[in-house]
Amino acid sequence: MTRLKTRLAFAALAFSALTLPAMADPSRIVGLGGTVSEIVAALGQDSRMVARDSTSTFPESLAALPDVGYVRALSPEGVLSLEPDLILADEGAGPAETVDVLKASGVPYVVVPDSFAPDGIAKKIEVIGAALGQQTAAAELAARVDAGLAEARAKADAIGTKKSVLFILTLQGGRVMAAGEGSSAEAIIHLAGGVNAATGFQGYKPMTDEAVLAAAPDAILMMDREGPRTVSNDDVKALPALAETPAVKSDAIIRMDGLKLLGFGPRTPEAANELRAALYGQ
Repeated sequence: MTRLKTRLAFAALAFSALTLPAMADPSRIVGLGGTVSEIVAALGQDSRMVARDSTSTFPESLAALPDVGYVRALSPEGVLSLEPDLILADEGAGPAETVDVLKASGVPYVVVPDSFAPDGIAKKIEVIGAALGQQTAAAELAARVDAGLAEARAKADAIGTKKSVLFILTLQGGRVMAAGEGSSAEAIIHLAGGVNAATGFQGYKPMTDEAVLAAAPDAILMMDREGPRTVSNDDVKALPALAETPAVKSDAIIRMDGLKLLGFGPRTPEAANELRAALYGQ
């Protein structure tokens, strides 16, 4: 604990996506954010990780690492107790008070931009590659991802009649919590050749029954998850508003791994292809 208290007393060292740590070879890395950790692994550097957050679920080998908690609800003690020499953190990591302490701890803290724009994936890879001294591998990975994205966009553009897709995050109290405009779900729907059925609001918000009926989605998209927040197909079909949609009537309910679907990382081209195949059979 003495060592931890000493670190917490250090002067603030603020690192950003453009200010990388001045260290040659960090060997005790904490990854905060599922896409962040996935990119570290895709660069072949996950053996240098000593901890990860609870959203870092791919590859499965990361599960063996200590879990410091949910990326937006971290405690500084939990992170610093692992004695990292580099913290790679998603831009949305929090709360702000924890981030302030981590930045002031003396441990290099690199912020990875939280972008779900397709061209933002290369920037994430570039930032992480530079922090790990893996610029060449990062450039190669970014090039492969960019090529996959270009192919996915071309296939999406070639689709004539595009299907409308309603992404449902949760069914809270019988209300549909859906992805609106500017959301990561909308971005992947577009990349797969679909259109977002939920319009008129930004981000993730509840929809009224009337709005769901008016949206009339051709397909419903959900994350494949387990635990108390699981929403089964029967739960979807039991809601009167959803039961009247073309999606439910045709049993077009699609489920995909959440990190792969919404993370906008190395597997995004694969996610777009998988969603397009589910929508159009191609």
